[in-house]
Amino acid sequence: MNFQFYVEKLKESDDFKKFTKENKEAFPCSCFFLIDKEEAKDKQHFDYFIKSSNKMFSFQLENNAELTPVDVKDQKVPVKISLEHDFDFKDIEKMIEKRMEEEKIDKKIQKILLSLQNVDGRDYFIGTVFITQFGLINLTIDIEKMEMKDFKKRTFFDMMNILGKDK
Repeated sequence: MNFQFYVEKLKESDDFKKFTKENKEAFPCSCFFLIDKEEAKDKQHFDYFIKSSNKMFSFQLENNAELTPVDVKDQKVPVKISLEHDFDFKDIEKMIEKRMEEEKIDKKIQKILLSLQNVDGRDYFIGTVFITQFGLINLTIDIEKMEMKDFKKRTFFDMMNILGKDK
C-alpha cells in the first residue's frame, strides 16, 4: 500500500474531521505501521499532539480511524512530522529484503514494525523486523532519500542478555 492511501483514509474519517475542527493546533508527531507477513493483521496508527494541553491522540486506521488517547507523562514535546511523503510499503519491504540478502541473512520476515518520527529535522522510519528463528533486525530509513541509515541483526536471546544485565 502507498503511504498517501493511509493519509487519505485518515483525513476522510469522521473522527479525524471532528478532531481537527476542535483542535486546530494539533499536529502529526508520529505514525506506527505493523506489516504482518504471517497473519495479515496489519495496523496503521497516526499520532497527533496538542501542545497547549500536552495531550496526544492516536487514530487507529484498522479500527475505522478510532481516536484513542495516548499517555505522554513527562515526555519531551514531540516534533511535527510531514504527511507529504509518497512511497509504497512494498518498496520499503524490498529495501529490507535486499539488505538482508547483502548481509547474508536467509531468514523469512514475519513482521515489520515501523515508526515514522522526526529526528534532527528529518523524517525517518525507525523499525524492528522480526524474522524466523527468533531473529530481530533494528533499522533506520531516511524517508526523504529512501535509504537505509542503520541496520543491525540481533537475536531474541541477545535482547534477553541485554535486559538481564540491568538487574
